[in-house]
Amino acid sequence: MERTNPLSRRRMLQTVAAGSAVGIAGCAGQSDETAAPTDEISFPELGEFRGSGPLVEGRPAPGGTSIEDLPNLEGELNLYIGGGEGGIYFRFVEKLEEIYPNFEVFPTSASSSSLAQTVVEEVDAGAPQADLFWSIDASSLAFVANNDAYEPLSADAIDPVPSDFTGPDSAWVGVAGRARSIPYNTNALSEDEVPNKVQQIPDTEGLPGSMGWAPSYGAFKSFITAMRLQQGEETTSEWLSSMSSAGTQKYPNEFVVSSEVADGTLDAGFANHYYALRVKNSRPDAPLDLAFTSGDAGALVNVAGALQIEGTEKSDLVNTFVRHLLSAEAQEFFTTVSFAYPMIPDVAPPGDLPTIDELNPPEIELSELSELEATLDLMRSAGVLG
Repeated sequence: MERTNPLSRRRMLQTVAAGSAVGIAGCAGQSDETAAPTDEISFPELGEFRGSGPLVEGRPAPGGTSIEDLPNLEGELNLYIGGGEGGIYFRFVEKLEEIYPNFEVFPTSASSSSLAQTVVEEVDAGAPQADLFWSIDASSLAFVANNDAYEPLSADAIDPVPSDFTGPDSAWVGVAGRARSIPYNTNALSEDEVPNKVQQIPDTEGLPGSMGWAPSYGAFKSFITAMRLQQGEETTSEWLSSMSSAGTQKYPNEFVVSSEVADGTLDAGFANHYYALRVKNSRPDAPLDLAFTSGDAGALVNVAGALQIEGTEKSDLVNTFVRHLLSAEAQEFFTTVSFAYPMIPDVAPPGDLPTIDELNPPEIELSELSELEATLDLMRSAGVLG
């Protein structure tokens, strides 16, 4: 998505039918004293933000602060948004544009890593072209932050999110989470047969050669980076070589891995949690479930997040926009449409997943995931990457 002429992207305000319920029942947020009057804004019902399918049915109403209790969005925002998620994230942006008639976003989309490089180059040149960077992973956010190309977000913007999912000096904040997991075929394995440490998998009889992975995928590289930081390069290299030698099958992405597990082509694989949930939501009878390791790189919880770019002249709009991304409506949208983990405690995770508090991720600062070059070199030397 490239930046377009403002006149070509104006949208008429879409209103809900007269007499419909306003806002989200059960939202526990306090009204913001600075919020603009809402008598000219029609807020959609919960169903407009919630996904559909068997994994969504019967969910409790989300808690947190409703967009009704936030200041209105007004003005134009230049957004760098990382590609991926099939455009799901930008669909929420379009909903905000429909709600607020005086708000418009001009997006530029590319890979998160290339946009991070662009942000740093533009800031270094004294000519930033965007106000906000929305990355699909913490490593790209950390790259921008480590190069001092950001301005801290306000306390109001980041306070709803646990500190584990915010950057140092309020540089960025997570808006949607993803946990590493092991999707497995329930006709082939039981949960007890999946080791609770990824380092044990090469020694588990029959398992390595029946598994799949997507080593060229960004999420897999972050997983290996976490392993390298936690276990060291030698141990990580040995693990990669052992899994490769055992015949772990390569796939282009982790949705395919999860689908192959559901089909019975693989017994298990490595993937972000939401790919298996997307398969299950469309194929509820598929013999597919998720196992989570504990305390190691296989239990990494990474985030998509937002960062305010240094030099923006729209700090108030940027921070208000980020607050909307962490509203009850936004978190319900990300949780039930993309099946991401919510970043605020008052929204339930998708399906019957454990909460983030019940997972046991490794003690690694997400900002360290930007140290990618050593990981790529290690993966190449192990023959996992071409």
